[in-house]
Amino acid sequence: MQNFRSNGKILLTGEYVVLNGAKSLALPTKMGQSLEIHKAEKNEVSLTSYDENSKVWFTSKFVINNGTFDPILNDDDQNNLEIKEISKRLQQILSAAYQQNPRAFSEKGFKLITKMDFNRKWGLGTSSSLINNISQWLEIDPYQLLKESFGGSGYDIAAAGTNLPLTYQITENGPATFTADFDPPFKEDLFFVYLNRKQNSREAIAHYRNQPQGDIDSLTDKISGITEQIIQCDSLEEFKLLLKVHETLISKAIKLPRIQTELFPDYPGFIKSLGGWGGDFILATGGVEEKEYFRNKNYTTIFDYKDLIK
Repeated sequence: MQNFRSNGKILLTGEYVVLNGAKSLALPTKMGQSLEIHKAEKNEVSLTSYDENSKVWFTSKFVINNGTFDPILNDDDQNNLEIKEISKRLQQILSAAYQQNPRAFSEKGFKLITKMDFNRKWGLGTSSSLINNISQWLEIDPYQLLKESFGGSGYDIAAAGTNLPLTYQITENGPATFTADFDPPFKEDLFFVYLNRKQNSREAIAHYRNQPQGDIDSLTDKISGITEQIIQCDSLEEFKLLLKVHETLISKAIKLPRIQTELFPDYPGFIKSLGGWGGDFILATGGVEEKEYFRNKNYTTIFDYKDLIK
């Protein structure tokens, strides 16, 4: 048996514009996903996925057939759109992985078991942590595997494989990642709130790409500069000011209002969207009373910074 593990992720700065080369700040989470590999006699790949409560939430089988992985779906699965969509994505991942390392599947079958520490609806990286785990197992390029399956900037792959904050930037020579000395002295005043709705990353990216890009180089440079300033700042007030400028720039670029303006106009602290706007988590500033503000509005999934971020 082989065992691999990858982290979840939070993108603190650079959402959307990371696709255009903005330097962004990514934070690996303490929660992640593991992958167990067992050899099997049949020329098949089976997958069993467990959620954070150790309950099976997904199972599938694929027949290995000359570089393709044909799904085996029962009648119930055939009528389940979610199961069919997940199976399709897994088929893409396995087929793309085969192209990078066909020898790994030569006359072999495998039983894969995944286990998550977090709720898959939270948007912390169910897909990216799986892709990174599969890449570790097969010793292949995770960024290439991501490109040929889900797509995206790749920052989540970078976060999946490190235990420290990092800057991530797409360059002409490929992804550039560097460890970031980011350990804010005011982190006790930071917490994360789940908005009770899952954001589709591919739809969020499509929405961004459909907007008039304007002076994208200027926007990219501004966001990169904010990222560098945030890494260096040691004041909560400066941190909030920088993030407010960041929010204003992204709001204008994607033609969407700030979450604080849309949902929490009376919130006494500061709120920043994370990832695809409108879903998943937000970052908020405040303490006990501010957390109670969200609980009173039925937002009960709340994590202190130190409890979520490595």
